[in-house]
Parts: sequence; C-alpha cells; structure tokens
Amino acid sequence: MRTENGQIIHLADYRQTDFVLERVDLTFELDPTETKVEARLIFHRREGADPSAPLVLDGDELVMTGLLFDQVEMDAARYDATPDSLTIRDLPASEPFEITITTMINPEANTQLMGLYRTNGVYCTQCESEGFRRITYFPDRPDVLSVYTVNIIADKASCPLLLSNGNFLGGAGYGEGKHFAAWFDPHPKPSYLFALVAGDLGVVEDTFTTMSGREVTLKIYVEHGKEPRAAYAMDALKRSMKWDEEVFGREYDLDIFMVVAVSDFNMGAMENKGLNVFNDKYVLADPETATDQDYANIEAIIAHEYFHNWTGNRVTCRDWFQLCLKEGLTVYRDHEFSADQRSRPVKRIAEVRHLKSEQFPEDAGPLAHPVRPTKYREINNFYTTTVYEKGSEVTRMIATIVGTDGFKKGMDLYFERHDGDAATIEDFVKCFEDANGVDLTQFSLWYHQAGTPLVSVSSSYDQAKGEFTLSLEQMIPPTPGQATKEPMHIPLRFGLISADGSEARPSAVTGAEVTGDVLHLKERRQTATFSGIASRPVVSLNRSFSAPINLHFEQAPADLAHIARHDGDLFSRWQALTDLALPDLVEAARRVRAGEAVEPNAVLADTLIAIAGDEGLEPAFRAQALALPSESDIARELGSNNDPDAIRAGREAVLAFVANRDPAVFARLFESHRTAGAFTPDAASAGQRALRNAALAYLAVSDGTPARAAAAFASADNMTDLSAALTVLAHRFPDAPETAAALETFRARFADNALVIDKWFSIQSTIPGEGALERVKALMTSPHFNKANPNRVRALVGTFAFSNPTGFNRADGAGYRFLAEQILEIDPKNPQLAARILTSMRSWRALEEVRSDHARNALRAIASGEKLSSDVSDIVERMLKG
Repeated sequence: MRTENGQIIHLADYRQTDFVLERVDLTFELDPTETKVEARLIFHRREGADPSAPLVLDGDELVMTGLLFDQVEMDAARYDATPDSLTIRDLPASEPFEITITTMINPEANTQLMGLYRTNGVYCTQCESEGFRRITYFPDRPDVLSVYTVNIIADKASCPLLLSNGNFLGGAGYGEGKHFAAWFDPHPKPSYLFALVAGDLGVVEDTFTTMSGREVTLKIYVEHGKEPRAAYAMDALKRSMKWDEEVFGREYDLDIFMVVAVSDFNMGAMENKGLNVFNDKYVLADPETATDQDYANIEAIIAHEYFHNWTGNRVTCRDWFQLCLKEGLTVYRDHEFSADQRSRPVKRIAEVRHLKSEQFPEDAGPLAHPVRPTKYREINNFYTTTVYEKGSEVTRMIATIVGTDGFKKGMDLYFERHDGDAATIEDFVKCFEDANGVDLTQFSLWYHQAGTPLVSVSSSYDQAKGEFTLSLEQMIPPTPGQATKEPMHIPLRFGLISADGSEARPSAVTGAEVTGDVLHLKERRQTATFSGIASRPVVSLNRSFSAPINLHFEQAPADLAHIARHDGDLFSRWQALTDLALPDLVEAARRVRAGEAVEPNAVLADTLIAIAGDEGLEPAFRAQALALPSESDIARELGSNNDPDAIRAGREAVLAFVANRDPAVFARLFESHRTAGAFTPDAASAGQRALRNAALAYLAVSDGTPARAAAAFASADNMTDLSAALTVLAHRFPDAPETAAALETFRARFADNALVIDKWFSIQSTIPGEGALERVKALMTSPHFNKANPNRVRALVGTFAFSNPTGFNRADGAGYRFLAEQILEIDPKNPQLAARILTSMRSWRALEEVRSDHARNALRAIASGEKLSSDVSDIVERMLKG
C-alpha cells in the first residue's frame, strides 16, 4: 500500500495481509539526533495464505542497525532491506515467530513532521496516515491491528514527561541521568494511532466519572506558563464525554485520557488512542488572546478527536479508501455536539458556508473525487473537505432518511457488530439497512459519485383544483474519471408557506415519495403534486440543507423575502437571503466589468435591515444574515470567466447601498449589543458580539472614516472585538494613520504570543487589492515570521492564497508566481504543508483568460520543479490535467 514512489493504489486491488500481527513491543531510547528504536513484532501466517509468501514491511528513509529472528541474528540471505522496505523470506508456515528490528532515526532533522520529530525540545509523533513507517519497518496499514507495549528511555532533565498510548504501567530511573516509562494499550489498534510524547510540559488535571461509575483521569499538557489557557479545552472535553454517553451511549474505555498541545503540527489534531496530540491553536484560549470563533473551534475539535475514540479507534478503517468512515462520521458527530451546545440553526449556517466555500469548488474542479475514492497516488492529499464535510453530509442524509430513532438503532448495531474491527463503507451502510429494514443501495451512490448534484425546480398552482405542483430534475455534472452519473437518492426537506406565514398542510401528495416533511427525489425527473392547498404557497425547499446540492429554483424576489421573514426554519430564512442577494451580486459584477452603473435591489436591502433589527431573532442569526455572500460565493455562482476585481467592485457597490439605506439601524445595533461585565465565551454572549461587529463593518462603509473603528479598537476588552475592529480598519482604511497605529499596537502587545501574531499576519494578508502581494512579501521579512512553523506559513502565505481573491489573483499573475516560488521552497521540507497550500489554485480554470493563462504557467513551473514530493506532484498534475 506504499504511495511515496508515485504508484497508483486502487481499491479493487485490496487484499488481506499474508501475516497476522499478534503483538508489538517498542523500546525508544530518545536522543535529538540518534534515537534508537527497537521493535519486537510477533506474527503468524494467516490461515489460507501462501506458505511461501515473504513478509514485506514498509519503511520511509529508515536506517536499520539490527534484525533478529526469534532473538537470533538473521542470515543476510533471508532478507532485503532498503530505506523504504524490508522483505523477509523463509518464514514459518503456521507457528508464531518474532521479528526484532532496530532502527536509528533523527527526530531533530525531521522537518516533515511525520513519524517521530522534535520541536521546541519536545519529542512528538504524527503517524496518520503513513508516518509510522518513518519510525520502524512495519505493516503500516489501517487493517493491521495489534496491542502495543511501549518503553521510553530518555534524559530525565530534558524529558521528565514520557507518554504513550493506553494505561501507564510504571517507570523508574535508568542509569545515570536517565529514566524510563512503560505503557500498555489493551485495545488493538493500527499503527497510525500510535503516539509518543516526551519533554518538559505543564499539565492541567481533572477527572470524569463515566456512566458506569469509573473515574477517568484527564490531563492536558501545554508549555509551562500556559496552563490557565487550557481550562476551556478541559471543560469542552468533559462536556464531550458526557454528550457521547447521553446521545450515542459511548463510554470511555481507558483509565486515562491525555491531550498534548504542540506548536509545530501539520494538522489540527490527531486522535491517537488515549493520547491526542493537538495543534496548540485548538487548545489554548483566554479572553485576551482568543476570539469567540477560537473558542468554538476548540470546543468542536476537542470533541471531534474525543469522538474518534469510538468512530475511528474502536472501529477503524479497513483501508484508506474508507477514510470518510471515520472522518465524515466523526465530523457529523462533532457538528451535532456543537449544535446542542450552541445554536443549531446558526451552527448549520456556518457548516453550509464552509461546505459551499471549500467543498463545492473542490467538487467542481480538477481535484474532485468521490467521498469514497477508488484510487489514489498520495493518501495525504485525500484529507479533503469532500471526505470530511461532504462525508458528514452523507451521514446526515442517512439520519434524515431513517429518522432519529432509526439512526440511533443503526449506530448501535454498527458499534455492536464492528467493535474491534477495521470496517468499510458497505459495513456501515448495511447496519442502517438491517436495523431499519430499508434498501440504501441507490443512496450509496453518494459515496461513489463525485460532483455536486444540481436540482432544477419549477412550480405551478391550480386554484380550481387546490393543487400545487413541483417539477424536479436532477443532474450530476461530469468529474475527472466519471463522465456519466446515475440518479441519486436526494432527501429534500420542504415546507409550503401560506401568505400569512403559516405552514400549508396538504391533504395528499402524489407522484413522489414523501415521508413527513421530506420529499425523496430518486428519479432523473419527478413531479410531486400537493392536494388540498387553498392558495398559492411559497415553497421552502431543502430546509436545513438536508442534501448537499446546488438548487436552481427561480423564485421571485417577493417570495424569497417572504421566506426570509416567515419561514419556521431559520436556516431557510438565511438561505432565502442568500438567494435574494446572489443574483444582485452577480449582476453587479457583470455591470462593473461592462463599465455600467450598478443598480442594487431595494428589496434585498430592506429585507436585510428588517431582519437585522428584529429583536425577536437571536443576535448570532442576525449577524449571519447581515454577512453578504462572499467574493468566492459570487465567483462560484458565475462559474467561469471570473474577474475578481469586478466581483469585488460589484459587491462593494451592493454593500454600500445596504449600509447607506438606513445607517441608524446599524448604529443602534452597534450601541445596544455591547456585552456587559467580564468576558464569557458562551453562545449568547458570542452572538451579541457577532451582531455588534457586523454592524461596525456596515458603519465603516456609511461613515467613510476610520474614527468609529479606531475607537472600537481602543475600547475593546477582548480579542473578538479587538481583532474585528482591527480587521475593519485594515481592510477599509489600509493607508490611514489610525490603521498603522492599531497594527503596531496589536503587534507590540502580543509580540510574545505566537497564536495572536498569527492573527496579525492573517488580517494583513487579506487586505484586498493589488498592494497585497508586496505587503505579504514585506511581512515575510518580519522577525515574527518563521518559515519552519506550519501555523505561521498558513497564517500568511496560505491565508493570502485562499482568502484574498483580488490580492492573490492579480491580473499580472504575480500572485501565482509568488505562490509557485513558495511551494517549491516549502516542498522539500514539509510536503504536506506545500500540497495543502497549493490547493488554493484548484479553481484556476474558472478565471478569465488572462489570469487563467498566468495560473497555468505558474502550475507548470511547479510541475517542472526538481525532486517534487509525491504530495505536490500529485496535486499539480491533477490540476493541470483536470
């Protein structure tokens, strides 16, 4: 299953290993540059396997210094060893045998941050997906499960803390100046879930009593002095554990659960069994340094990694093609947790915003792939929004189809049937079929077909018959490797809204399957007729985004405004506002490009202002409602021949029209939604701040001066308000003296806080316009910029490429050339980071001709680079080919 050599791996080629791994005993003698790893592996040949098959183990840049068979040095004629593989021949046909492998690795030089590496004096591992093979030769695939005993030997002064998976067995001194610790994980796991951390860290401790009465020790390890900033993460962890018991019936299964926060980490976090390793940005928070969004992210990601204990660890993936089985399912679980902890409709809006801005472009471009792909060249490149977010949406649709009780029955059966297994998508779906007596064969196409379905809808009303008819047609666009698609099972929640705002209840529905408030679109074309409708209703379709589709339904502005004001589903009210705004924004972009005057729609402005001022609605929802579709949303709606400058100018014209329609409303919101007292990160207070800062953004447009935003910056007593005011200043008034002063004040105040300085970089890297590139280049010379830290590179270079449409997509192509230079520089040191930033160019073909030509040339420059990693070469080749 190796991928580093550029080999294409196919799902159809899957087969079990010839050998079963019974036990793993690992001993680490830690040293910054010469760490010795001894792996004692007990195998037996699988029943029915070829008795002459050799044992083939994966490696990656390994140096082997010893190889024993049953504790006797192995004859060199029986094996072949390279840095990337170890093949052993002439092994027993049936009885167990022991292989002992000794390797030497250099954690200090491991800039890839995969396998065992050392950062800021702390040894740390990251083994998903194929990092364990950088530690020792191993059958490094997710369907090889075994129990692990781990012994760690290290210098006591520099590494007083020695951690691994499972339960602590004990420790003691070990010669002069050293000590050791032993850990045992009784739950069989794949190698990607192995973890080791050693160093000198502070700790926050607590306990949790499970539903069966067991007391579990909880520990969060952070750099010394940062312990108070881990309090919210600990609270989120305890709430996650309780929620998983109450909602899914899942109890924690070890004596201890540990989280370690490190600053150099390629991912957000990793769910290693009992020892989660986190990027510290998703652990550390206090009111002075963390925004409300930071708190929400910490809550969600702590929950996500904890929920993996059952959906990913206890039940893992048979192979990496099944990645969505753990990630998509667990994203769904963390979304549900956050919805229960906060505002369900506001959380759903945020989820869909993210899905549409990140996954929909992926589905529409050269990097499109099914939720369960059938082939890959580099598995690291499939940790995508399609696997995670669209995978979550597919799980959500199953819950919609079988209902709340049916979903719980299916999940209970899944845990019962597959605990301790390496499972597949088919195993997962079968549990819901068996638990509910349903056939999900057609629905399973969601796992196998790439692309975002387009559902076109038209409607008619027959007053004489009292019948309302919906005509629906679905189309799934061609994607790389899939030219034609089969009709999907698309569950569409719906409502029929009467003129007075109440729900119209049909007496009967014909022509389509309807269960409750869900219409099941299964054919290419279907018609649903609703009888007993006294007057023409307004249709609210795909409520709560029940299916991840593009919906083409030409509803009159008055109908959309009616939904926005009256729909009982708050998500649909927000969606109606978006549908009301997008045509205006698209037309504005067209007019700017044609040199015509923009003529904004008063219906949109008046509806937005009415909802913003409605005190009966929660502030967090009103803040979301005020956020016009982004420049990326408009580009996606246009589809092709995009001019980012025209898109921005058109959006600015519409924004200015709304801001100046009734500035008094925004002034009232800004003044009346101040939070009183000490900062608290609860959802209600966060909503107040979100609405106030949304109003500030509009007021900056209507004021035309930086004065109000500068005053808001000066008076802010929390990071949410401080960074929001700084963003308004920097983006609206980049050349104002007030902006320069605020940026310097912010920098000086937080110069020693890496996570806050990341915000300082990001705010400046997203200042729109042609000058953005020069600003980014200047910031790269700042003493605060550290190219070796993934968070810092993402904050400046990544944010510029992903989130600054006009600055990055300069008409002269300078932004693309800059990114190509950065990718080629980053790739030799950290291929995963380089590949993920490179995906910012996934939609290059949708640009107008001049820009797309520049983008193509930049991609070709990357493709012609010497010794590209498989991560980057895979991405760039698919982009150029697609």
